[in-house]
Amino acid sequence: MFDLTATTARTAGLATHVQDDQLADPTPMDAPVEQLVQHLLGLSVAFRDAAAKIDGPTTNTPPQPVTEPLPPGWRELLAERLTELAEAWQEPAAWEGMTRAGGVELPGEVCGLIALDEVLLHGWDLAVATGQAYQPGTDELEAIVPIVTPNPDPEQAAAEREGMFGAPVAVAADAPLLDRVLGMAGRDPAWRSGH
Repeated sequence: MFDLTATTARTAGLATHVQDDQLADPTPMDAPVEQLVQHLLGLSVAFRDAAAKIDGPTTNTPPQPVTEPLPPGWRELLAERLTELAEAWQEPAAWEGMTRAGGVELPGEVCGLIALDEVLLHGWDLAVATGQAYQPGTDELEAIVPIVTPNPDPEQAAAEREGMFGAPVAVAADAPLLDRVLGMAGRDPAWRSGH
């Protein structure tokens, strides 16, 4: 088990400082800030329901880009959904047995770490896209290293990473752990909005 509270609270806090005029700005995901927020709104429900072993539309559907405008009060709604996500993974049963997320069946213990990974990495996406500071804890980063580490077999790695991560980005072996995790997840740690 891993407590997602610090990760979800950090990402929710970032959203409160996003200005409306930043919603069209680019992100490391090659999608505007608005679509990144929509993705966070959706994944927080999907992984919350995965923790509860709910088999339905929220867990059986692969994530699709959402292009409609954000709902009114989206900052508060995101904070609420991220809190629910963290609370759902406080239940020991969430980490046991099998569950589904994004239409994929996987062990609960893996799904919980993927939820952590998603919120942590997209938190970084949101932070750098909107010019905010971002420093997850070492425990959070170490917990997702197994999720972002590419399979040594290139073909298997490509299949496993499809739709989740881009191709790994080379980062110095002595770089900070956050930079190494970002590189393994296919992100350039030097990415900045407007550069």
